[in-house]
Parts: sequence; C-alpha cells; structure tokens
Amino acid sequence: MDKRKQYLIIACFFAIYVIWGSTYLLNKVAVAQLPPFMLASFRFILAGGLIFIFCLFRGMPVKITKKQLLNTAFAGFLFLSIGNGIVVWALQIVDSGFASLLISSQPLVILLLMYILYRKPVQRSSIIGVIMGVLGIYLLVNQQQMIQSEDTITGAIVIIFCVFTWGYASIFVGKADLPENYFVNTAYQMVIGGFVLLLMSLGANEQWVLPDEWNEQTWLSMIGLILFGSIVAFTSFNYLLKTVSPEMVATSTYVNPVVAMFLGWLVLKETVTTQSIVAGIILLTGVYFINMKRNIQVYRRFYSIRRLNRQKKNTT
Repeated sequence: MDKRKQYLIIACFFAIYVIWGSTYLLNKVAVAQLPPFMLASFRFILAGGLIFIFCLFRGMPVKITKKQLLNTAFAGFLFLSIGNGIVVWALQIVDSGFASLLISSQPLVILLLMYILYRKPVQRSSIIGVIMGVLGIYLLVNQQQMIQSEDTITGAIVIIFCVFTWGYASIFVGKADLPENYFVNTAYQMVIGGFVLLLMSLGANEQWVLPDEWNEQTWLSMIGLILFGSIVAFTSFNYLLKTVSPEMVATSTYVNPVVAMFLGWLVLKETVTTQSIVAGIILLTGVYFINMKRNIQVYRRFYSIRRLNRQKKNTT
C-alpha cells in the first residue's frame, strides 16, 4: 500500500471518528436557535440534493425501480426522520454527551432485534456484552440529577426509542432491494427523509427561523452538519467500506461517544459526572464484547498486513 493511500485512509478514519462524534455538538448548538425538525429537514434535503448533483456530475444513473424507491423511503424515514430528527429534538433537553452514550448502545439493540426477529443465536461473549450494556445504561440514566428532571427522563426514553428504530433500519437495509450505487441510495434516503421531516415540522407548527436570521454559531453548525457531517463523513465511510474491513469501520462506535462527551464538556460546559464516565466505560466495554469475534478478526488482519509489509521491505 503506497503512502498516499495510507494517508487517505487515516484522513477518512479521522472523519468517521471525529467529525461524526462532533455532530452531537453541532446539532446541540444549532437547535438552540432552530426548531429541531426544521433543522434536520434543511440539513438532509440540502445534503441529499448536493449528493444528487455529484452523482449527475459523475454520470451515475439515478433512476431506480418503484420497489427501490419505496425501500429507500422507508429506510430514510427510519434512519433520518425518526432516528436523527427526533434525537435532535431530544437534544433540546439532554446533554450531547449523554445522548451519544445512549446511542452507542446500538450494537446491543441490533443483537437483541436479530434474536427476537430471526432467532439468531447469541454467543457467550455477546451475552456478557448485553449484561454490561444494560448495566451501563442503567447507571447512566439512574443519576440523581437526571431522575429529578422529568425532561431528562423524557429525552432518554425518546433517544432509546430512536436507537431501536435505527437498529431495525440497519437490519432492514441489509436485506432490502436498494439502489446498488451507495451514493444514489443515500441521496434518495436523505431527500425523502428530509421532506418527511419538513412535514413533521409543519405538523408540529414549528416557528421557522429563516437563514438571514441565523446567528454565527448556527451558520457554522449548519455548514458543518451539511458539508462535513453529511457529505465528507459519509464519503469517507463509503470509501473505508470498500478499502478496509467493515469491522474496522465499526470501531467508530467506541470513539464517537468519547469525542462527543469531550466536546460537550469543552465547548458547552456540560457536566460530566464520575458516574457518567463509569457508565460510559461499562457500556462501551459491553459493545466491545458484543463485537468481540469481529474485533479479533480485525486484530488478526491488522497484524497480518503489518507482517506482509515487513516481508516486502525485507525482500526489497
């Protein structure tokens, strides 16, 4: 592997680690001025439209079948309208770090859904992971300052619901008939999910704030969410899936909450309690156990690549 490609891979990992981790902060800042459904709608319609333009510019066919259109609409609704839009709503009443830790339980939820829906066997390490994950969520939510706040409890329940919808959508996408081109698939999901969010905004009678009224923080956050959170990070994600293993890409599950909690503490002065840190460590360790088999495969592949590179250097 040449150095240019290595640097590109490192940059892409930075994108899915740090940029995706920072989207919690960006959404939290933007939702301080903008209504949540309007914010998410604007983000995804514009980002999806830009990806469509990119596809047309590159000569990618954007025509899809009726079945694919229905499937992308359903996936966009679950992923973006519910899984993201309602999380943005919850960020009005909960800290960004707290939300990111709850969302990191997604592998646990997918494991449970796979067992409930398809009776997929659960490995011993995964059972340990589930137990640790449940304990971590309990410790995270069962804090005195959070129990006393009805808003925080509501936010936690809403986010957990979104984690289940996102988990089900992940399973659905793995089996559904979708456009083969990943850019086209994502563009349809973003635009459709964004228009559903637009209807949700109108249904909730949100008071829209037009762009000429946005403050500097909102503008910067929205630009970051559209260009970096939606387009750059997605492109990096897509590139890594084709270049390295999906297991290595999935390591972002462990990093995003750490980035989100750190940025929330640093920029927004969010409180990070000792119990939250302990809960986060237990929860993320549980996620590691759930993915243990895949993690071992990643380590083996990583060391085998290093061994091959050393052999090549020695021969040259």
